[in-house]
Amino acid sequence: MHTKRIKIFFSGIGGSGLSAIAGFMADKGHTVAGSDRAFDRDPMHPLKKRLRSRGISIMPQDGSGLDDSFDLAVFSTAVEPDMPEALKAKELGISVKTRPDYLAEITESFNTIAVSGTSGKSTTSGMLAFLMERLGLEPNFIGGGRVGGFKTETNPGNWLAGDSNHLVIEACESDGTIVNYKPQYSIVLNLALDHHPVDETAEMFGTFIRNTREKVILNVDDERLAAMAPEGTVTFSLQNPSMYRPEAVEYGPFSTYFALNGVRFSLSLPGKYNLYNALSCIAFLSETGTPLDAIAGVLPEFDGIDRRFDIYLNDGEHLVIDDYAHNPHKIGSLMEMIKGLGEGVCYIFQPHGFGPTRLMKDEYIKVFADNLRTSDRLILLPIFYAGGTAGRDISSRDLADGINARGGSAYVVEERKEIMGMLDKYRTYVVFGARDESLADLARGIAERLKK
Repeated sequence: MHTKRIKIFFSGIGGSGLSAIAGFMADKGHTVAGSDRAFDRDPMHPLKKRLRSRGISIMPQDGSGLDDSFDLAVFSTAVEPDMPEALKAKELGISVKTRPDYLAEITESFNTIAVSGTSGKSTTSGMLAFLMERLGLEPNFIGGGRVGGFKTETNPGNWLAGDSNHLVIEACESDGTIVNYKPQYSIVLNLALDHHPVDETAEMFGTFIRNTREKVILNVDDERLAAMAPEGTVTFSLQNPSMYRPEAVEYGPFSTYFALNGVRFSLSLPGKYNLYNALSCIAFLSETGTPLDAIAGVLPEFDGIDRRFDIYLNDGEHLVIDDYAHNPHKIGSLMEMIKGLGEGVCYIFQPHGFGPTRLMKDEYIKVFADNLRTSDRLILLPIFYAGGTAGRDISSRDLADGINARGGSAYVVEERKEIMGMLDKYRTYVVFGARDESLADLARGIAERLKK
């Protein structure tokens, strides 16, 4: 971390990862500027307004905002190397870093707690930072998801600049940079298919675990992870024996109740997967000196992060939910929980990119075919395309054909407005998928239509 004040330019500052670092560095007293193509397209973008209110200058993404007064330029991995700003930074001889490399550098000057796993990282890192803040531990936080409890007029909720030396981050394996983190503490939630084949991800997690300086906190219900646990690992679980294994677990439709060492806990989030997330936070806090009853006192206040089981309508007649589930493991966990809410569910899923859909095609088909009941229906939106050079040789129709061949009911729509004419039959509507913020607008639109 730079103790001397520096001037930093962030290219792609509208992304969830980069906006968090930019806001954090501005709050730590550095001079921050940045650009984003989303802000060029929409000058009234709400995030642009929030960043500006933090003293961050927003420039057009054409290279004009960069000059030789900047000490550093940090680029989102979504910004192509032939973009004007990348060329300009090179021409001016400004030091250039990618977002993940810069985040790894920041973590070195803090007592860092890095949260990893193929599912649940955003919720868990947000939950841990929130609990630490409520417990008076004054954490720093650079997250991927927006924490409801941290949102203000000037902060979207994905960062926090606290007064302690603790920094909570999300360590993502998607770009391979998880191997560069050397945190004091690491939390490892699970290991399943997501951005890479499982063996590749396992190798990265192994390196990450070995790089942890003090303690690893790990889910021993995940067999592959349990096999990697070094001596002295702090363990949590629901099935296998562990140091943090709850008793008397009750799953409500929108909350969860359980006991640990005689202390009763209530979590304002549903589902087994959120209970795992909470157990990892409780394990870290307990191991670092916070009494269980103090944790139990603040846990119910955490009500989640954006696009993670956001409820847009629950009027007794209809339920409309928006969620970020996008890999087969997350989708299976979500559907397992939704089935507990009753019959007649309409799932609306948007696959996130051609590469991931190609990699996970068979697992997608399997998870939907296994979890769709005769009273349920799956509507598939066209694959989300964020630009770039991806080969477009797969479509949502390939998924639908596979699911229908295995007895599920899947239907592809080309236009979202078609969905509005299909809202008569189902009680529950679940919109889900990653990377596309407008899915929340679709859920909101469905809720508005059903209210009428």
